Amino acid sequence: MQHTPVNPTPVCERNLLITLRFDGSAFHGWQIQHNALTVQQVFQEAVAKILGSCPDIKGCSRTDSGVHANMFCISMRITHPIPCERFVAALNSHLPLNVVVTSVREVPADFHARYSALGKRYVYKVLNSQVRDPFLQGRALHYRRPIDVEMLSRASKAYIGAHDFTSFCTLDKREIGDFVRTVSDFSVWREGDMVYFSVTADGFLYNMVRIMVGTLLYINEGGLSEDSIPRVLCALDRSAAGPTAPACGLYLDKVFYDLT
Repeated sequence: MQHTPVNPTPVCERNLLITLRFDGSAFHGWQIQHNALTVQQVFQEAVAKILGSCPDIKGCSRTDSGVHANMFCISMRITHPIPCERFVAALNSHLPLNVVVTSVREVPADFHARYSALGKRYVYKVLNSQVRDPFLQGRALHYRRPIDVEMLSRASKAYIGAHDFTSFCTLDKREIGDFVRTVSDFSVWREGDMVYFSVTADGFLYNMVRIMVGTLLYINEGGLSEDSIPRVLCALDRSAAGPTAPACGLYLDKVFYDLT
């Protein structure tokens, strides 16, 4: 007597949105590199220990060596049935202490951590004090010269709007094509000895935030006038802007999605 074979229960593919925070001081950025430790490497190793292998993952952004993240997003398709809340705990048990998963959730099949992002917010931290803080080493730029926060706040408003940011980009093979980005907010404020620079835009070019901050600090030093940013934008020339601020003060603060 022949038996009809029983079809196995199909395994449904799940698309996950995983949110991380990390201190980038010990890493050479997010993306996998040869002979250099990256956040992607330690994350993929943690996933492989739990699932047996690591599927293709999509990061929301590139981050350079020494850059930090309060919110970094990854999308990943898996067929494993592990519940999201258990996946958070399992990942954190295998990640180093300077990287933590804050949430895992299922998202629509067409969601992509990078291409579904509506915008991002970066924050740059400057310790404006004569005396350095050893606990902020690698986590904020130590800047001794007094910062005129009110002046820089006024100057920074020229960044807001849709502009060609060629002057605020380090040109390399990563940057080709359209250099227009729309900045919706740029704020500068002080809390004690810490000065914060916050910028929100629909996208960012390579080193864009660090050059924007470096240019404001150059204005603070008298290297450029307070009203110079519109002229620098129009120049479409990197040499017209100020220096690139160090990576240590930069944080990817938030990634915006429409997941309602």
